[in-house]
Amino acid sequence: MPTISSAEVAKLRRVTLAGMMDCKKALEESNGDFEKAIEIIRKKGQAVANKRADREASEGVVLAKVTPNAKMGALIVLNSETDFVAKNAEFNSLANKILDFAVSNNPANLEELKSLKLDNTKIADKVVEYVGIIGEKLELAYYEKVEAAHVQAYVHPGNRLAVLVGFSKAGFPAQVYKDVAMQVAAMNPVSIDKNDVPEKTIAQELEIGKEQARRDGKPEEMLDKIAQGKLTKFYKESTLLNQEFVKDNKMTIRQYLQVSDKDLTVTAFKRYTLNL
Repeated sequence: MPTISSAEVAKLRRVTLAGMMDCKKALEESNGDFEKAIEIIRKKGQAVANKRADREASEGVVLAKVTPNAKMGALIVLNSETDFVAKNAEFNSLANKILDFAVSNNPANLEELKSLKLDNTKIADKVVEYVGIIGEKLELAYYEKVEAAHVQAYVHPGNRLAVLVGFSKAGFPAQVYKDVAMQVAAMNPVSIDKNDVPEKTIAQELEIGKEQARRDGKPEEMLDKIAQGKLTKFYKESTLLNQEFVKDNKMTIRQYLQVSDKDLTVTAFKRYTLNL
């Protein structure tokens, strides 16, 4: 068996982030062949992943970030089995590497992101490597992006809730964009405006409104009118531009944006939260 130096072990650890003993064993098993040692560690990760495939990975981190010019933003979710691992430095390092890579490469969707190579390894395989390192099931579960004249990211403390919001115009004070992103985080709107609400959701809200009125003993001929009134309330509470601004309930988000510019509006948003 070849003598394995501490420098070789340290180098393999830098590349794979596996434990020192795992790196030493991999180098010994590969007779000092560095590339084979990397493959051994990857296979270990796959073996652990296979064993834990039926586990539920419902913890983790939700992160969002924008490009330096704020024209594109990415939001990712990396899941783990436990909150303990979600606070692990190596786990968070991987999540941030993936997020940075998404921001830099602008993949079209989650599958494309997983197929891109990070450190000469597909991101999907890199996640599997970390399963072997960390010892829990990990899953890159979500990726979305927003492209706009200006994109604002907001990550709530604790990394369990993140938001991206796209705006029609750039160049306004950062606080304006941040206020709207925090509104999305706090109030969880279903859409930007009432015209964006899916027909299915509208039908459900009308039916709920009629059923509530019926239970309250309202006359049958009044049910449609009452349901329309409840739908109007739903639009006010659940569509972003029509919501009351949480910092000043005397104005809506639409009115708040129009203070800066009459044509400033929201063009898109993404919001993801783990169970809080």
